[in-house]
Amino acid sequence: MENVRHLNHRPDPAAADGDAFTRVPPHNLDAEQAVLGGMLLSRDGILAARTLNPTAFYRPAHETIFRTILDLHAKDEPVDPIMVAAELVSRGDIGRVGGTAYLHVLVQAVPSVANVGYYADVIAEHAVRRRVIEAAVRITQLGYDGDLDEVITTSRKEIETATEGSGTTARSSHLADSFLAWDDFFATDFGAVQLLPGRLMAPGQQITIVGDGKAGKSLFTQEWLWRMATGQSFLGDRPQPQISVLYVDAENGWPDVQGRFISYGAGPGRMGMLTYASFPPIRPLDTPGGGADLMAMAAEVEAQVVCIDTVSRFISGPENESDTWLSLYRNTLLPLKRAGIGSVRLDHLGKDSDKGARGSSAKTQDVDHVWTLAAQGGGNLTLRRTHTRTGIGPDHFRIVRQARRDGDTYMPGCTRHVLMTYEQDPATQAAAPGTDEHIIARLNDAGVPLDAGNRVVKAKLAELQIPAGSDKVARIVKARQNSAAERSPQRSPEAFQDTFPGNVPRNGSRDSKDAGQPFPGNTEGTPGTPSVPLSPPSRRGDREGTPEEKTSTEPLCTICTHPIQPDWAARGYTTHLGCDPTTSSHPAA
Repeated sequence: MENVRHLNHRPDPAAADGDAFTRVPPHNLDAEQAVLGGMLLSRDGILAARTLNPTAFYRPAHETIFRTILDLHAKDEPVDPIMVAAELVSRGDIGRVGGTAYLHVLVQAVPSVANVGYYADVIAEHAVRRRVIEAAVRITQLGYDGDLDEVITTSRKEIETATEGSGTTARSSHLADSFLAWDDFFATDFGAVQLLPGRLMAPGQQITIVGDGKAGKSLFTQEWLWRMATGQSFLGDRPQPQISVLYVDAENGWPDVQGRFISYGAGPGRMGMLTYASFPPIRPLDTPGGGADLMAMAAEVEAQVVCIDTVSRFISGPENESDTWLSLYRNTLLPLKRAGIGSVRLDHLGKDSDKGARGSSAKTQDVDHVWTLAAQGGGNLTLRRTHTRTGIGPDHFRIVRQARRDGDTYMPGCTRHVLMTYEQDPATQAAAPGTDEHIIARLNDAGVPLDAGNRVVKAKLAELQIPAGSDKVARIVKARQNSAAERSPQRSPEAFQDTFPGNVPRNGSRDSKDAGQPFPGNTEGTPGTPSVPLSPPSRRGDREGTPEEKTSTEPLCTICTHPIQPDWAARGYTTHLGCDPTTSSHPAA
């Protein structure tokens, strides 16, 4: 590894001319100190070194310190020189490890926390060499006196035992930390989950917020996380204690970030526990190095929530390949989740907004919730959860983005996102712009029949300038047709008296008498409600055995339109005698 400083091995003066039985066993005290120091400095160091077997340390004091750090980490307690020293004092081991001062020596011995994993591999390699040497000594002694078959069998077992695990925790008890303790597990009330401010996620969960460029994902998320970090309420939620947030941004320039935070009411002394990393020089997050970089940054500020804006800016693999997102999860999101750190990823919608974020569908396989933010115009927004694993919390929000401008800039403290409120009756509260309910209401107001098909609904939505994808249109058509069935299970003729051009009348009446009937869903007599013109009765059969109505060929009276006797008409008369008593309409002689 070119970017890792190789630690010098401390040579033993007697090693050069001693034999295998007198030479000092292989070890590297510098690497051991660097690993322990990195673990005292950062949680990322603990995660990188926790695969070590405690017995891999050459110096017994280092093994004692290592076990103490792992025990504190397993109990989710802070790990630093002060806490470790206190734990060692309580165990009576502080004197055996060199006192509190030696813990600070370990911290000073760390070249870089990012290299702890490499130094741990050095320790593991030396541990394997020492075990092989010990096994070789036992095999040598056995070779002088033992039975040949026994020597061969025992030698193989000794070598296998010496190399098993390669110095890692193959036999280490701390790997068992992942085992569930059933009594404690079932005694925990996981149902009593305290959602983070805004109610979009629970602690430690991973979510994605997707939307098009006009929705203002960053504007929404920046205010949300700033209020979270300062202990303020958001979207009607009650205030909670401040939460440490790390916002990693490769999307927005400094002027935009400053202007936005000022418009929220933020400023010097009002940033709380928000740490903002603008265009950080970290490696791609779908690589092991990038994951280590982000974990180190999160550990530096003890972040409880990490935001990645925008996730496509932080990956190196193709966005359309599932391997890219699986690598992102394995290298970055899994370590975050294991450490109990929540994450918020911002992403762009694809060409078809109904299909969610652009790129591979694997994006939604590693998150707990996917939220879609959509702008409806006039500052109105909808935030709807389109994917969830837990189902905890609300599924949708209707939001108003409030802001005041002074020329080209937003006024300080005047930008915020609030829940939408309605002055209408409860029946109209569900009809937020852009939702299915809102579109259905618009179609009803426009007089579109409840039985209208996809083609007619699409045409009308285009006329009304209401955007909707194919899936949404199909969903709306089905909902309206189900509504029609609920209102009239037997599909009364009046419900479908009129149809739009291009629709074929269904179940029409042959003797419709209710001309001027209002459209379905309209109240009769409501001002402004157009009347429905009478449709000519269908002459087709009703598919139930009723024959198709035949057109009459009998001559009709030109005055009363009733049929004339055929023989009378054959003589040239066009009216009944009684219909024209003056002239009797006799044909000319």
